[in-house]
Amino acid sequence: MSELLGPDAYVDDVLAALTPLPATDVPVAAAHGLVLAQDVTAALPVPPWTNSAMDGYAVRARDTAPAAPRAPVVLPVSGDVPAGSVPAPLVPGTAQRIMTGAVLPEGADAVIRVEDTDQESGPRPLPAEVEVRAAARAGLNVRRAGEDVGVGDRVLAAGALLSATAVSSLASVGLASVRAVPRPRVAVVSTGAELVDPGRPLPAGAVPDSNSVLLAGLIAEHGASLASVSRSGDTAESLAGALVRAARGADLVVTSGGISAGAFDPLIMLADDGASDGPVRLHPAKVAMQPGKPQGHGAVRVEDDGTQREVPIIALPGNPVSVLVSFTTIVAPALARLAGHDAAGPGPGRAGDSPGRREPPLHARAAAAWRTPPGRRQYIPVRFVDAPAPASAGAPTRGADPGAEPRWVEPTHRLGSSGSHLVASLSAAEALAVVGEHVPEVALGDPVGLIALSAPAAPGGASRPTAPSRPPTRTGP
Repeated sequence: MSELLGPDAYVDDVLAALTPLPATDVPVAAAHGLVLAQDVTAALPVPPWTNSAMDGYAVRARDTAPAAPRAPVVLPVSGDVPAGSVPAPLVPGTAQRIMTGAVLPEGADAVIRVEDTDQESGPRPLPAEVEVRAAARAGLNVRRAGEDVGVGDRVLAAGALLSATAVSSLASVGLASVRAVPRPRVAVVSTGAELVDPGRPLPAGAVPDSNSVLLAGLIAEHGASLASVSRSGDTAESLAGALVRAARGADLVVTSGGISAGAFDPLIMLADDGASDGPVRLHPAKVAMQPGKPQGHGAVRVEDDGTQREVPIIALPGNPVSVLVSFTTIVAPALARLAGHDAAGPGPGRAGDSPGRREPPLHARAAAAWRTPPGRRQYIPVRFVDAPAPASAGAPTRGADPGAEPRWVEPTHRLGSSGSHLVASLSAAEALAVVGEHVPEVALGDPVGLIALSAPAAPGGASRPTAPSRPPTRTGP
């Protein structure tokens, strides 16, 4: 475990052991955010019936031929057609009042807008007759059955990410369920005898278990389901039992802590016992990243309903900032792989154009200088700030084109550090700045790659900035 692995190589190792979850039949109403597992064809035409595109009057176009604003055609009104009703056939030389979306009466071939008549819009008694002040042509304000989609037409292809609009399309073509890759069920296990529930009094040496809360939130933000949350003591036996219990009913187990070089790190103890025929198999690694150097992955063998299966484990360091960084760069691509997002293109837990990998999709400039670790890729929590004054030493002036202006970021912690224990400042983090392994330092104005952190949508439509996909990189002095 002494050799440092590159971050990309380690993510590749983790992903190589994962395959998308088996597809299941999912109700359309519950399919949002999932990946479609097979082509979908329409069971109904869209629209299902020839209907009105306007509130107005259904007519035969030829009955309105001479109509003009100063020479209206007067037609008797023979009926009302609200949406959802079955209208009587239209008698030639008459009109029927019709609402938007209502079925066009047999015999009608056009709809005159209420604005092109002598009638007022809104709730009104049915008039005995209507003055038509504009001639209609056949097909005016009419939606033909099947003009959008016909029965048997392909609506979505396998691999499509089921967005809100996609789910709406599925419902519109008459589908009650679809075949899709389910949401991964993730179990969280925090290690450490020092952990106590948040808000409880702290005995000497104890700390609140913030990692479980952090991981539960990140799992939800990345579109997965939280299967369970548990804690384990600092022995291999205690941890093995906790992992087996957590793996039942889960598709992935994520642990925090116990994977470093301490004398009482239980995951390392389990890895050292790997030659035995136990249920847990674990491969520790040292990854060339800061924070998050100690990592591990493997599997736990469990039996569910008489069937044996291996549930993958991803073991993260115990410091909270390390957990955030490791989840974003390692667990999120793993969830994307399990959920089928590799084949679906960018989606939850994905960024960039490389399947299963978190390439920085944004860029910004550093509004402060900070140190970088030699030979390790740095991920530092940052927030967006105003550009420094042009007179600031080393700071480039902003471009004249507003669309070309870079965003500026600074570390969220006042120490200007990615210190893995600095959890209280994480609430201010809007992104992770990514600094390459060969960059000796970050100076004021230097470009940095960004990975935007996932978060629920903000009120008022606030959104993260967009920028070109690949930032410039520094290669040294």
